[in-house]
Amino acid sequence: MEIRNFSIIAHIDHGKSTLADRFLEMTGAVSPQKMKPQFLDRMELEKEKGITIKLKPVRMEYRADDSKEYILNLVDTPGHVDFSYEVSRSLAAVEGTILLVDATKGIQAQTLANLSLANQQGLVVIPVVNKIDSPQAETEKTTEELAMLIGCDKEDIIKISAKQGTGVKELLEIAIKKVPCPKTDFEKQFRALIFDSEYDAFKGVIAYIRVIDGEINEGEEIELMASGAKTQIKELGYFTPDFSSQKKLSAGETGYIATGIKEPGKVRVGDTIILSSKFQALNSKIEPLAGYKEPVPVVFASLYPEDPDDFDLFKDSLAKLRLSDPSFIFEPETKEALGRGFRCGFLGALHAEIVSERIHREFGIDLVISSPSVVFKIITQKDKEITIYSATEWPDVSQIKEAKEPWVNLEVMSLIRYMGGLLDLFKNIGAKYIETRYFGQEKIILVYELPLRQVITNLYEKIKNISQGYGSMNYKILEFRKDNLVKLEILVAGEKKEAFSKIIPESEAFREGKFLVEKLKSVLPPEQFSVALQAAVGSKIIARETISARRKDVTGYLYGGDYSRKRKLLEKQKKGKKLLRDAGKVRIPANVFLEIFRS
Repeated sequence: MEIRNFSIIAHIDHGKSTLADRFLEMTGAVSPQKMKPQFLDRMELEKEKGITIKLKPVRMEYRADDSKEYILNLVDTPGHVDFSYEVSRSLAAVEGTILLVDATKGIQAQTLANLSLANQQGLVVIPVVNKIDSPQAETEKTTEELAMLIGCDKEDIIKISAKQGTGVKELLEIAIKKVPCPKTDFEKQFRALIFDSEYDAFKGVIAYIRVIDGEINEGEEIELMASGAKTQIKELGYFTPDFSSQKKLSAGETGYIATGIKEPGKVRVGDTIILSSKFQALNSKIEPLAGYKEPVPVVFASLYPEDPDDFDLFKDSLAKLRLSDPSFIFEPETKEALGRGFRCGFLGALHAEIVSERIHREFGIDLVISSPSVVFKIITQKDKEITIYSATEWPDVSQIKEAKEPWVNLEVMSLIRYMGGLLDLFKNIGAKYIETRYFGQEKIILVYELPLRQVITNLYEKIKNISQGYGSMNYKILEFRKDNLVKLEILVAGEKKEAFSKIIPESEAFREGKFLVEKLKSVLPPEQFSVALQAAVGSKIIARETISARRKDVTGYLYGGDYSRKRKLLEKQKKGKKLLRDAGKVRIPANVFLEIFRS
């Protein structure tokens, strides 16, 4: 049977997972009894948030209209900009891709970014307009936009409804015809690319692979070229979409290898798997595959286990989680106020939130999470440049000669009728206008330069709200630029909480400080004593809120009598609360840190 390897790429919520469902049904890969919506989205978080977080490979068998039988290896991908590294890895494992565009929303920013990734890989791109059954669909206009973007005729654009199944069979037949069969050489020594992985307590690290050359058999010994690790295969097989054990994998196929390796750091995404030296032909020299460009984190946050005794478990959970999400980095750090933890780098604020949630749900660890931050550069009074990854590392103001922060080039795509609201938004956050480009008759692309810290503070949500869901954005890092930055600190009951500290321009300190103490007042549970919440820059308090004490009615059991009896009880209660306030310590629940992080 001939093989076809392809993926589905699109902006978020354009119907990738629904189209994958129809393919699974059509090919019989999943029985009707087991089928459910968004079948490949296995995580609770994916179902709750309605987005795809992880790439999902699946193998299907299909008999085409010409009666030929095919093996179809499909990879479903995420659509949010924070998970673009997942998309880039999936594209390296296929020869073609379906570019899906929602007929109700048209082309959006991530559509352009994903198309660029596919073109860089030299893939065959099949343009598709989805949701043509929707009453809000503007099929013809979207078709014209997509044809102009791809540079093809309108007749080449395929129109489908993944929800209803309209046009899906025709799309699959076209994909089989247009996506080329993978180039294979069974005579060469075995080589496979690791494009994803996960951890299993019994099988060790399970590597998701695309076999490039040769073939591999169950029980053979393999070597990972980058790490040098050698191991005997415990199991190999296909994704159907569950793990399906097989005797061998051959060139052109996508599958998995259970390595038995229990140390996650030895198996890396982008590494090349080969047969160990004793299985190779003599004098054969094997070149490693190109692998992947390392992702560059743009958002940083410090994560600490709420219970210090969970540190070793936390460290182990990060290593295992990175197997399935290699786009975040972590390194140990210790702070007097927070204990032992890790400074982590992410591709965006949503990415950081998802990782934190997964640690809590998959490993049962409650976390203390610092405010999201970007990397800063400081020029000291001695003209030495230092890099700052979190507010806890910010030096005393007397040591700072100059402070710099990263700026980005931001492209926002929206309908022309929302242009006024978007211009006001960017004016209010101090963004630098670059240009306006027109895309078709009703769409614009606004280009701005602005600090990265503005992007990670819910800018995407603000754009979506102003444009009523039609707006989208994409950005790339420019360079570091000078600004008057200060450290904003939050005190709870007089105690500094480093996890809430953040670096901001001095001009925004009051507004940001006031917002944080008001937010804390709304999410912190009350104590037996009143709790002061203060925002400070240096030694100056710039904002304050107070959480009132929980109060018990100590006079409720009294009936009649002199009022002085009630007053004595109230005075006694007041003194007790004062003692509690002076000696008490506020414990901040883990969910409060996540609430502040999201805000």
